[in-house]
Amino acid sequence: MTDFDLIIIGAGPAGLTAAQYGARSNLKVLVIEQLSPGGQALVIDVLENYPGAGQKSGYDFAMDLHKQAQDFGASFFYGSVNNIKKDNNIFSVCLQDGSVRTAPAVIIATGAKPRLLNAPGEKEFSGKGVSYCATCDGNFFKNKKIFVVGGGDAACDEARYLSRLTDRIVLIHRRDSFRAQKALVKRTLENPNIETRYNTVIKEIKGEAKVKSVVLADTQSSKVYEEEADAVFIFAGTVPQSSFLESSGVKPELDESGYIVTDQKMATNIPGLYAAGDIRSGAFRQVVTAAADGAAAAHYASGYIDEI
Repeated sequence: MTDFDLIIIGAGPAGLTAAQYGARSNLKVLVIEQLSPGGQALVIDVLENYPGAGQKSGYDFAMDLHKQAQDFGASFFYGSVNNIKKDNNIFSVCLQDGSVRTAPAVIIATGAKPRLLNAPGEKEFSGKGVSYCATCDGNFFKNKKIFVVGGGDAACDEARYLSRLTDRIVLIHRRDSFRAQKALVKRTLENPNIETRYNTVIKEIKGEAKVKSVVLADTQSSKVYEEEADAVFIFAGTVPQSSFLESSGVKPELDESGYIVTDQKMATNIPGLYAAGDIRSGAFRQVVTAAADGAAAAHYASGYIDEI
């Protein structure tokens, strides 16, 4: 006898959708979340590309997903997972508080976290002018000079959000073109409040009690120069939240970057263990695909439970 039929680790769009689909399949579902429901969706200013959703804040979207999962009967527990073990087709999920939850199937949907530049001054000034979330911290820097680092969807989207707060945005990217979606790039380049600098990297972030300047380098000419700055917002990609698996009794196959390898059914190489969303190797890393992963993982996990 187990505590639950399905345990989902992580309550971002993938985990919350998996919870909804699992509960709708009449499974007893537990979602374990370290912080709060929503994951990376919480920092989206306006979610405009989720089919049929119109335009709403990432927070509102996340709260809707959370309520849906609860309404269908999913339970939630807030805490950290220390270990996962498996014995005779039963998974034991060991929590930081010492308690254990058991189930025949587990979905890992822990997502990814912002990648650090590892530039001198980055950690020292985190929360003092260095940020990884424009909607969280942008209001502190109204009418200030802000550097935004990155070339993907997040960097362009967040630069555009910050451009509503100040007309002094400098978006720097280490390559000679952005890798973001073309529509986002077009809007970013046309924004009069955003100055774009390609082939540029941050060598150091300087300040005293807070950020005062950045040291930049042109990757083509090797020119190094210092420039005044009030804030640095960093969107340089993500790192998978899979470190807890390193010392776990259950170790699914990981790719070279630490993302979990799955098949098209979201199944790992360990029977009964699935992965969905940004934690999955090869994922597109969009809200809509994370939700699709979660739905598929719950569906195939339900079938697996029936089989055993």
